[in-house]
Amino acid sequence: MRVGLAWDAVGPVEGGRGLLDLARAAGMDTFLVFDHLINVFPRQAWDTGFSYLASVLPTPDLSLEFATVLGNFAASAGPVRLAVGVTDPHRRHPAVLAQTALTLAQFTERPPVIGIGGGARMNLQPYGISPGRTVDRVDEALRILRLFFDGTGPHDFKGEFHTLDQAVMDLRAPGGAVPELWVGGGGPRMTALAGRYGDGWIPSDLMPPAEYARRLATVREAADAAGRDPERIVAAGGVPVIVAETDAAARALTRSTAIRYLALHAGAAQWSAHGVAHPFGEGYRGLSHLLPHRLTREQVERALAVVPDGLVADLAIVGSRQTVLDRIRELGDAGMQLPVLIPVSALASPEAAGYTVEALAWLAGELGRDRATGRVTA
Repeated sequence: MRVGLAWDAVGPVEGGRGLLDLARAAGMDTFLVFDHLINVFPRQAWDTGFSYLASVLPTPDLSLEFATVLGNFAASAGPVRLAVGVTDPHRRHPAVLAQTALTLAQFTERPPVIGIGGGARMNLQPYGISPGRTVDRVDEALRILRLFFDGTGPHDFKGEFHTLDQAVMDLRAPGGAVPELWVGGGGPRMTALAGRYGDGWIPSDLMPPAEYARRLATVREAADAAGRDPERIVAAGGVPVIVAETDAAARALTRSTAIRYLALHAGAAQWSAHGVAHPFGEGYRGLSHLLPHRLTREQVERALAVVPDGLVADLAIVGSRQTVLDRIRELGDAGMQLPVLIPVSALASPEAAGYTVEALAWLAGELGRDRATGRVTA
């Protein structure tokens, strides 16, 4: 199993550079950055009582632009693959995304990854960008990106959202190292698009191994139906990790305010499964619908007061580093080839952040040894 590491691309760039150095030193495969205009945390409730990070970040919304960051990191990435996970085709025309990826490929040792998703409302609605017809837009964008990556052009295309009229994209990746398209999302239409057009599938939601296997089967069936090799599609996934020296200590971290807040990224159905109505209403679908900058401190406090016990543990792998390793191996048994670790426990305290960094390196080493020795599981 290969391993990736994610950075939210918020705040001083030195923080991301340090994580990239960790990824390279630990022999990780991929370094992925998020793409947000607005961060997921509520600015009105942002203080040191919410997270110790408020002492160095006056606002949680210091979001960096992904292409500039990855271009800057390219010289020091070495064999680590650089990725954005995920951007959307609403804010950037597919031709611009293609140019971005092909430009980045001039500077990287390995083909960069452009992850494409439906787009979160927080990055669209406040800026006057319609969030409607998201899957249809992704479908069209992927078709256009495949044209630019796979053909020489000029290209013609007539769709509902985009038109190409003898469009030229002569920029090529050195040595034929074509950028990769990874598709986010776990619904039936997005998984089908991953199989039809993608080089990888990277759902952002952590799911039980059996559910991951079921959705991965949809990806591979769609690839087969499109005449593509299903086994060439990278089966990845975002894996939030809350890790501490013991399982009990890790569970205690889930009660810290910043980590507990992640329960608000879950939709109403997940809350209902724990017997609690979501404070944002029964139609709330989770992070893709969240507008964190509009939440008042009082709304955040009221919501945090009713977070169901155990819900955070549905959204992240919680435990000692051995427990986390075992859970990731279970996802590997279900078909996941590249878990992209999201170091959630680093939000709790400086001490938790330090231990998390050590644990990430250990996890990468153990999973790398599994791969090197050909570990076979049931």
